[in-house]
Amino acid sequence: MGASSSSDQKASPEQREAESAAAAAGALPMLRKAFADLADPRTSAVPVASLQRCLSLRCDKPISSATRVPPDSFSGLLENVGASIVDVFFVAEKGGLSWVEFVKGYVKCCGRMAASMVVSNLLRVFALAANKAGHQVDLQFESDEADCKVGGHLVPTDVLMLLWMCWTMLWSSKVHKLPRGKAALFLPDISCLVLSAVVSCADNGSSLNLWNFDIFGSEVQLPAGKFVAWALATVPTLPDCYSQFIHEHLGNCSISQDELEPSKSSSGDITSVETSGPHLLTPGRAWAISLTARNALREEILTHCFFSNCDKIEENLLYRSSLHGKGLNRFWSNTEGYLGPLLMLVSGYSGDSHEANTRDKKWVIGVLLQQGLESRDHFYGSPGNLYAVDPIFHAYLPSGKEKNFIYSHLHPSARVYEPHPKPVGLGFGGTIGNERIFIDEDFARITLRHHAVDKTHQPGPLFPNQGYLATDAFILEVEVWGLGGTKAKEAQASVKKREQLFTEQRRKVDLKTFASWEDSPEKMMMDMMNDPNSVRREDR
Repeated sequence: MGASSSSDQKASPEQREAESAAAAAGALPMLRKAFADLADPRTSAVPVASLQRCLSLRCDKPISSATRVPPDSFSGLLENVGASIVDVFFVAEKGGLSWVEFVKGYVKCCGRMAASMVVSNLLRVFALAANKAGHQVDLQFESDEADCKVGGHLVPTDVLMLLWMCWTMLWSSKVHKLPRGKAALFLPDISCLVLSAVVSCADNGSSLNLWNFDIFGSEVQLPAGKFVAWALATVPTLPDCYSQFIHEHLGNCSISQDELEPSKSSSGDITSVETSGPHLLTPGRAWAISLTARNALREEILTHCFFSNCDKIEENLLYRSSLHGKGLNRFWSNTEGYLGPLLMLVSGYSGDSHEANTRDKKWVIGVLLQQGLESRDHFYGSPGNLYAVDPIFHAYLPSGKEKNFIYSHLHPSARVYEPHPKPVGLGFGGTIGNERIFIDEDFARITLRHHAVDKTHQPGPLFPNQGYLATDAFILEVEVWGLGGTKAKEAQASVKKREQLFTEQRRKVDLKTFASWEDSPEKMMMDMMNDPNSVRREDR
């Protein structure tokens, strides 16, 4: 078959070049197996229809959403994704796709290339699939080459459908290997990502009312070039959803389409994650944060989007102020001993607590830490990120100028006089007494300062319309999620068990430590109460 000819010593230079590029991407063994599974034995070529079915995103069950019902054209867009990928990247001959064209097509869409080229490829597939579904997207491409410039513009609805398409691709790659079941695709609320693109790309984006912005009704134009720049800066791993989808589907193309439907337990729980409880870390927010990470943390965060057991997700919740109680002591008793990465989310609002309009304009910020917390009176920690999560998403990565990542200071156990006491609470970025984020010890107020005070993280606002002066806001909810996996949780349980054992030992009084009843303090006190005037020997 065509795949076997790849080892022929008489292979053409074109074939050797294509195979070398596929090997550099680590996909050559997978491509050989996929070609053997898809190729017609009579022609030694892959029929176009077979490849389109392999890369299809057909959803038989109704699509539900955490927000408004998706447009009718979105289902058609997903149905045309497979055909669009084949049309854009694979050049078929009369009898189908030969081995060389099959490998070259994969290299065009998933080979090693610049990040901007991958985003352009993603936009090309989206535009073609949307146009086939009857949803016109105003994007123009100078040529068929991957490095061509992208012209035209997008509107907020286009951005939402593009992000939902990427979410569906990731969802499909996660449940692709599971057996047949009764699953339905669930689309999370990702309005924070859409608003981030709107504010960054639109000419008047900073003047928009983000709390009442209508994504489906807005006709704000976002230039394609600015959108590509936003995607590279804010969600750099977004194209990975597309490349991972192609890799997973080609790697499992031998399974029939009837067997590729996700299982009831998996997708049912995926649907219930969004409605399992009013957590600050919703699947949409978790996905947005994961798009900024490239290491193992990304997979840990994605477990909050795609997981087969909601109880397992609850185990990763270390602290929630409405559940465990507010205050630094309650917070510390639940997070102490956890040495793995942490994700902390804070929901709050600024303004008068008695005004309803200020409470409606609540926001969510986040902090991603690479290590556990310690009680210190100075900054410490390894590089971590700050996030503006809702209503608009922004990620502020380490700048490399300073290393003031974490400040977590409790009241000292031994009260001593301090002429200049250090503030008690949690801080991130900035300097002591001038932190970019500071939470007081009661977890009632949070202070957010302008990015000018913080040289540790990249600049930018943490909530809409943040001014230069410090903002003293009210806290509604605090959540801390453990991202260290099972080992970190077991290590914390071991530390807590040991601390509990020490506490119980300190509470016990061993009477055997006293020499006798005559020498015990209890005997002395009873004698004094019975006859306080009696003469007693005084030890010198």
